[in-house]
Amino acid sequence: MERTEARISPTQHLVEQYVAMWNEPAVEARHRLVRAVFNPQAVHRVQGPEEVRDIGRALGFPTVTLEVRGHDELDFRVDQAHGEFVAPGTYRFRGRDDAARLGRVLKFGWEMVATDGTVAATGIDVLELDDDGRILTDHQFVD
Repeated sequence: MERTEARISPTQHLVEQYVAMWNEPAVEARHRLVRAVFNPQAVHRVQGPEEVRDIGRALGFPTVTLEVRGHDELDFRVDQAHGEFVAPGTYRFRGRDDAARLGRVLKFGWEMVATDGTVAATGIDVLELDDDGRILTDHQFVD
């Protein structure tokens, strides 16, 4: 009997690559993943954490958004997150099984999981894709 491998959709493949990028231990491989999933002119926006939003509101800014642009800034962003959360062996990121695509927009949930299996943080990413299926805009909402 011939064994057939399950095929994953381009949507699921992109989500898997995206999550793998944050967990990848090798810097060069991490940067290759940045280039594989993001358009060179991509923008990654994150809703600031509550404590940052509190500071912003006190200064008269009703919203605080953190933003990086392009591969070099994305490399730095992903490297910093990896160094803080993954490299010490404290957490790993994983995608939830909830990816949905509508035209050029893709959304999915993710979790940051401690080594004991406890979910430490969750979030949702809403992506706008380019014609090649790479991320043009990434809106990340951390719960």
